Amino acid sequence: MSGRTSSSAPFPWGRHAPGPEPLLPPDERDKIVRHLGHAVNTFADTPGQALEEAESAFDEATEALVNALTERRRVLRASWQDQNPETRSAELRLALREYREITARLLRA
Repeated sequence: MSGRTSSSAPFPWGRHAPGPEPLLPPDERDKIVRHLGHAVNTFADTPGQALEEAESAFDEATEALVNALTERRRVLRASWQDQNPETRSAELRLALREYREITARLLRA
């Protein structure tokens, strides 16, 4: 992971889509969405089981987000800790921007 959040997955022609990098990898996100979709689609026939499945999808999403945010914090911290004093100010500014962006995204959710 690059630590940058100003772009996401590249378009086929090599450019990057505007906006922040997704918090979860697409395959992991798609798996959770399918799991939740299955719960919604089976609610009419088996509501109790559908709710348990929805709760399980919620738990998967929560765990995946916590893990992704923990890893992002680790990478971000490594980018500014123990830097050369001459580049430290620039690195700290970039790190602050990253922390602010991620926190704002969490609060908007």
